[in-house]
Amino acid sequence: MVLHPTPLAGLTLIETSPISDERGRFVRVFCESELEALRPGLHFPQINLSTTYQRGSVRGMHFQHPPAAEAKLIRCVRGRVFDVAVDLRAGSSTFLQWFGVELAEEAPLQFFIPEGFAHGFQALTDDAQLLYLHTASWSRAHEGGLRYDDPRLAIDWPLTVSQVSERDRIAAPLDQDFPGIHP
Repeated sequence: MVLHPTPLAGLTLIETSPISDERGRFVRVFCESELEALRPGLHFPQINLSTTYQRGSVRGMHFQHPPAAEAKLIRCVRGRVFDVAVDLRAGSSTFLQWFGVELAEEAPLQFFIPEGFAHGFQALTDDAQLLYLHTASWSRAHEGGLRYDDPRLAIDWPLTVSQVSERDRIAAPLDQDFPGIHP
């Protein structure tokens, strides 16, 4: 596994090394010792698999407030997605900046999103699937969200947005007094 930093501190692309032969392909998704540089003792008590049926659909932008803040390791296991993280860390030099990357089942990239970031994605193909590893279990009492189309963020989604959940559609836009979060 090779770690590639992004312009947003802590947000990291992880390049894996698939092994292929006539039988198929093998990829190591997580190795604690190889990812020690991201966070000592990285542990994932919750793993989720999402399927997005329609190309153009957007999920997000989601995060959890402390004390249930979570980091995520994300891999596309079917299709292609445009995956986005927004820095919400109070005091960060990249506060409210976003970074996006295309993840695809055949590509050797994973996306590590630390605590203090909102996360979302757009399906670039029908039936796109993402595998999420979370450092904290989901907590309704601590969930937060940003509008996927918030003009203050100006996320440049590659496709016209075709579907968004009711929860994501009614998320309040950021106001000028948003203080950020302290992960």
